[in-house]
Amino acid sequence: MPLHEIRFLEGPRSRWDNFKFVVDIAWEFIRGFRALHFSGPCVAVFGSARFTEASPYYGLTRQLSAEIAKLGFTIMTGGGPGLMEAANRGARDVGGRSVGCNIVLPMEQEPNPYLDKWVNIRYFFVRKTLLIKYSYAFVIVPGGFGTLDELFEAVTLIQTGKIKDFPVIIFGREFHQELLAHLEKMRQLKTISETDLQLFLVTDSIDEAVELLRKAIKKFGLTQAKRTPSRLLGERW
Repeated sequence: MPLHEIRFLEGPRSRWDNFKFVVDIAWEFIRGFRALHFSGPCVAVFGSARFTEASPYYGLTRQLSAEIAKLGFTIMTGGGPGLMEAANRGARDVGGRSVGCNIVLPMEQEPNPYLDKWVNIRYFFVRKTLLIKYSYAFVIVPGGFGTLDELFEAVTLIQTGKIKDFPVIIFGREFHQELLAHLEKMRQLKTISETDLQLFLVTDSIDEAVELLRKAIKKFGLTQAKRTPSRLLGERW
């Protein structure tokens, strides 16, 4: 964990240290806003950094993201390798826009090579806010703790009315079958309501996922942002 996050979690600090921390966070947000403001309507694709190109999940994520990009959405990811790379690569395959919100980690996660534009963020909660702020839909492909964190953050915000009822797509029924069983248990024990399981679509079908996103385009009155490759290619903040 980066030193600045270790210090943040140490506990009470001086008022001056807290003030400097707030300023630091504000600057992180400003950098993110500047980098992503003109990205156009985005679909955030959340997935593991650990799957390689040899994984079937890589190819499926790449194909799914290509079809989403054809609708005019910008593909937004955490900017790293694995299925994040696959998603950004899928957008690049079809001439779509591809952006990333990369986290700075001790192991130096590098932005993948299929990004038109990216921003490096030091704090996970800032990064997660940016990923949600610019997205009109959330696609969950196989992943780990971070992917599940992003899934439940999005669903909780929709459930509580903090953001609109944007589409949430969990892609890969077999991979997520134990998760789905646990969600059903939560429903049975009434820790979530009967309607909460309707907040997301679980599917293995690219066509079904794309159709849901087409409905979102009409519902939210979205228009495709103009692409200016010469300005965006490799741009970093």
